Amino acid sequence: MMHPIVLEDLQEILSSPLDWQRFRGKTVLVTGANGCLPSCMVETLLQLNKDAGMQCRVIGLVRNLDRARQRFSDYLDCPELSFIVGDVAKEIVIPERCDFIIHAASQASPKYYGPDPVGTMTANLMGTCHLLELARIWGSEGFLFLSSGEVYGQVQADKIPTSENDYGFIDLLNPRSCYAESKRAAETLVASYVQQFKLPAVIVRPFHTYGPGMAVDDGRVYADFVNDVVLKRNIILRSDGTAVRAFCYLSDGVKAFFTILLNGQPGEAYNSGNPDAVCSIAELAETLTSLFPDWNLGVQRLGTPTAGYLPSPVSISIPNVDRLKALGWKARYSVEEGFARTIRYYSERQHGPV
Repeated sequence: MMHPIVLEDLQEILSSPLDWQRFRGKTVLVTGANGCLPSCMVETLLQLNKDAGMQCRVIGLVRNLDRARQRFSDYLDCPELSFIVGDVAKEIVIPERCDFIIHAASQASPKYYGPDPVGTMTANLMGTCHLLELARIWGSEGFLFLSSGEVYGQVQADKIPTSENDYGFIDLLNPRSCYAESKRAAETLVASYVQQFKLPAVIVRPFHTYGPGMAVDDGRVYADFVNDVVLKRNIILRSDGTAVRAFCYLSDGVKAFFTILLNGQPGEAYNSGNPDAVCSIAELAETLTSLFPDWNLGVQRLGTPTAGYLPSPVSISIPNVDRLKALGWKARYSVEEGFARTIRYYSERQHGPV
């Protein structure tokens, strides 16, 4: 059975005043479909089929079929959903033309791109190249590239909140830069296909998006915190906690992604995030432990990073989303509301009703 919070999130996304009819009878390829953000996009399209009879076919490109079957266990009998196992960094064979491509395959956590910078770069660069070429050959009507707010690097203080043209410093020879630099280069490749081949491709730069379906063991600090609270143990703060981030709940983020795919201007990049849901890492820890007072949780400050962790050099990361708002998007959930929903989702799956 689908969790009620997930169903509410899908209904919230589909309530956006978008031209959902564009997906009627179309085929959509979603790469990295097992990931938190793209999997929610897949579920949104399948829910759209259920609610409106769109007959939209969804092809999920994944690297692990067993994980895909587990992630989409509620939809295995759905004839509109199919999977292809492959690596976007290599030539992939898609058996049919796709009208839309959502390219989200990427190692997005330092836990994964730290030990594999080469694999991270090839997925972002070669994968994007392969998919853009397929879109060109097919004459696809929409292409969405999920980039990252990491492309901005270390911006000047007067550029925070950060607009789409406010680029900062990135150390090219720091292995942690494998992610941000390859996303930057992939964006340039997208813009080049738009200019040279008139491909209707757009770019989204997500900022710190979380929610049901995220991997709570992927090494990102907010995922670690959620996992601690779900397990009813104190949060261990392994830094000084002064870094400031804008946190965006999953349904707000996915609403943004579909808004950009359907309404964005080809060749443009759009920030996706919630500049009204901002706090430091220490404040986030305190907030999460206070959401369920009966659990009597607290924050332990160790200040010692986990072995092998690659810290971000960015102290403050907040997007300016005026360009996205001009397309008709707005966020709904605060830090407290979004994380309460996320924790309740994982807790109820493990322990029953909260």
